[in-house]
Amino acid sequence: MITPRVRTTAIGVTAMVVVAGLNAPAAVSYAERTYHAYKINQPGYKARYGHWDLLSVPDKYRVRAIHAALLRSGKVLLIAGSGNDRKRFEAGTFDTLLWDPAKDTFKLIHTPEDLFCGGHSQLSGGNMLVAGGTARYEVLDGEVERAAGPMLVKNENPNRGLRFAKGTTFRAPDGKRYRATRAFQLDPAKKVPKKDKNGKRKGGEVIVVASESRVFVESVNKGKRGLRNKPAQYSIQGLKGRAKQDVYGLAQAMTLEKQDYQGINAAYEFDPDIERYVPVGSMDESRWYPTLVTLADGRVLAVSGLDDVGQIINGINEIYDPKTKKWSKAPRRYFPTYPALFLTKGGKLFYSGSNAGYGPANKGRVPGVWDLRKNSFKPVPGLTDTDQTETSTSVLLPPAQDQKVMILGGGGVGESSKATPRTAVVDLNKKPHRFAKGPDLPQGTRYLSSVILPNDTVFTTGGSSDYRGKGDSDIHQAQVYSPQSNSFQDTADPTVGRNYHSSALLLPDGRVATFGSDPLYADRANTQPGTFERRVEIYSPPYLYAKDRPTLGAGPKELKRGASATFRTRHPERVQRAKLMRPSAVTHTTDVEQRSIQLGVTRHRDSVTLSIPRDRHLTPPGWYMLFLTTAKGTPSKAKWVHLG
Repeated sequence: MITPRVRTTAIGVTAMVVVAGLNAPAAVSYAERTYHAYKINQPGYKARYGHWDLLSVPDKYRVRAIHAALLRSGKVLLIAGSGNDRKRFEAGTFDTLLWDPAKDTFKLIHTPEDLFCGGHSQLSGGNMLVAGGTARYEVLDGEVERAAGPMLVKNENPNRGLRFAKGTTFRAPDGKRYRATRAFQLDPAKKVPKKDKNGKRKGGEVIVVASESRVFVESVNKGKRGLRNKPAQYSIQGLKGRAKQDVYGLAQAMTLEKQDYQGINAAYEFDPDIERYVPVGSMDESRWYPTLVTLADGRVLAVSGLDDVGQIINGINEIYDPKTKKWSKAPRRYFPTYPALFLTKGGKLFYSGSNAGYGPANKGRVPGVWDLRKNSFKPVPGLTDTDQTETSTSVLLPPAQDQKVMILGGGGVGESSKATPRTAVVDLNKKPHRFAKGPDLPQGTRYLSSVILPNDTVFTTGGSSDYRGKGDSDIHQAQVYSPQSNSFQDTADPTVGRNYHSSALLLPDGRVATFGSDPLYADRANTQPGTFERRVEIYSPPYLYAKDRPTLGAGPKELKRGASATFRTRHPERVQRAKLMRPSAVTHTTDVEQRSIQLGVTRHRDSVTLSIPRDRHLTPPGWYMLFLTTAKGTPSKAKWVHLG
């Protein structure tokens, strides 16, 4: 017979067993998490796989890092602009943060315009060129309230230019009225000498060629009342006399279709010494989503982007000269937005096919070599999954002398759910150029970040398997690619997911910092809106846990191509290699700045002499991080040096 007390105990034990059974998954999960946390913090694990740490950033400084660039001061410039936030854009609230990784200090920088989704490049003198940005946010299908469209405004008066304010009203032949969404200017018309059929001038006769300016206009009235489906000439309200005849607008149609983002033509140099933006000459074209790439002579080429009326720029490119602070025309060539263009030996540019989002699926997607001098383009075959190069990443593999470019992952055009694990490598030292298959990523990946490390490997991290992380598809995984073995090796996994608007870059101490992420949704069912990821997570590679880390002491700051330079080091016998690493300027996983250049090494008793390559196309002018590495790839801390 069971006593009541015993029965009660038995029931209690049974209940505990039932509760334990019900909670088994949670208990196991907690146990697994605890063990995992213990394991990843063990010295042996760190020495093999590396380690991730979250940076403690005060709330005041948690900006939406759309763009990330390492400056010659060793500080990191994080540009948010309006940060893909319409309310901040309309309020004129634009952010830039300067982070000092050596001291973990932060400083907010006055940001004069919305530099969100502009382009950037490292200048030879050490400033950071930032060009383009946002003039107007997109309006999606079904949300457009006013019929709108681009308009070409002309001035036929050679004696007078005019400036018009935002809100200038245009009148259609049927009386419908439309307002300019920004201020614009018209230069005087030009007088061009008249020529006969043989091209010779006909006396003193001239032809007046009207000046032109584009402007985006929207209907004064909401809804269908502003629709127009025919081309027309528009008069400008308020003009009188001759100006009423000389100045007019031309437009094809006014629709309620989706309105894309619009770019600005402003350009600035960020000066690391005074830590502020300095205005320079404006571009001829407004650009949103452009790529800026440094050329061998230190000038910067700007390509692609959406213009000031939201249309993709049809091959109009331009070049910035840091000496004059002005822009000039460049060879015409069409590319989708944020194309990955790499400066190669001989001065040609290699387009890997990587891009970030705007442009038709059947135009400008083919990889190839662009000869700027001849303005010729030779396609490079061999790439698979050619319909999935959008949101892929590309990198000039180390060392740069090998002239190998790798493309990794990518997805379908637009909001496609496609994602590929494909990687491929092209050797530009071999002819004919052709992509060869590389090792697959663990799964199809868009928005992957790729960072060259001082040990001649490429660290890859993050991304998602669907458009902007839909369906909770962020990939919490990282790996290192070895060009020598053409294979990936596992590393420690990140805590923070990274997809659209994420970036990563190498720090002077050998760590890798990761920023941003802009998921469309916050849940697997895609029902809750996503929030921008403001946490900063830093990866310490295994080499930072090695005991044989070399030192890099005194030496010259100014290096010359084809010459040698000597640097002090306590254990020169440990030094196996040396390299110059160009600092990153990255956005939308597009980083055409980073490259690692192998140097010759001669060892002495307490120093090493390094020989610098002579080729300017291999070593574009600017500031570089100099690293010494051991035979095992353990790097020194970097020293900043300059190549003029």
